[in-house]
Amino acid sequence: MTPDQFDLPLPKPAVNREDEFLVSESNARAVHAIEHWGTWPVMAALLVGPRKSGRSLLARMFVAKTGGTMIDDAERVSETEIFHAWNRAQAERRPLLIVADAAPPEWAVRLPDLRSRLAASPVLRLGPPDDDLMPELLRYLFDRRELDARPDLIAWLVRRVERSHLAVLRVVDRIEETADHRRTRKLSIPMVRAALSEAGLVPEKAASQPTELL
Repeated sequence: MTPDQFDLPLPKPAVNREDEFLVSESNARAVHAIEHWGTWPVMAALLVGPRKSGRSLLARMFVAKTGGTMIDDAERVSETEIFHAWNRAQAERRPLLIVADAAPPEWAVRLPDLRSRLAASPVLRLGPPDDDLMPELLRYLFDRRELDARPDLIAWLVRRVERSHLAVLRVVDRIEETADHRRTRKLSIPMVRAALSEAGLVPEKAASQPTELL
């Protein structure tokens, strides 16, 4: 299954298409719930997931499409502010998306009235990249940076990179630094293997394992 793209209704820049959100089974339920916000039991929902998973982008897209509001990095926002925003969303019938690392009780909310309101709000979860999303995410990030990554390199990386959005981003950052240093946009497995091994981003044993055996 190939991940879909959830697009903002805005003009797309020629490069760095940051208005696209790749969808696979790891996040499809959350995207579906956001697209059908009218079915929420209350005019607020929690969007939770790991950092660099596109959660803030998805929330901004939600605001652009619905005219609703969002609170990003909610754990770092005053609980009183979130409490009033939740109440205002109900009074004005404007949907509110609250973006956080995790939902209560993992998110330790002290204000009892806010805890009760969050408990009534649906929780939309973004998971780590799955088998479908990993190669698409790598291709997408390389394309944004105008790096030439062939299918064999993508397959090599998918078998070795940790299944997390943050790990994928760190790997691509490191590869881009190496490409810039070598003044090339064409990537190769030997170049990437050396760069990632040196940075400790891929275990040395896995990096050195012959491609044809995996």
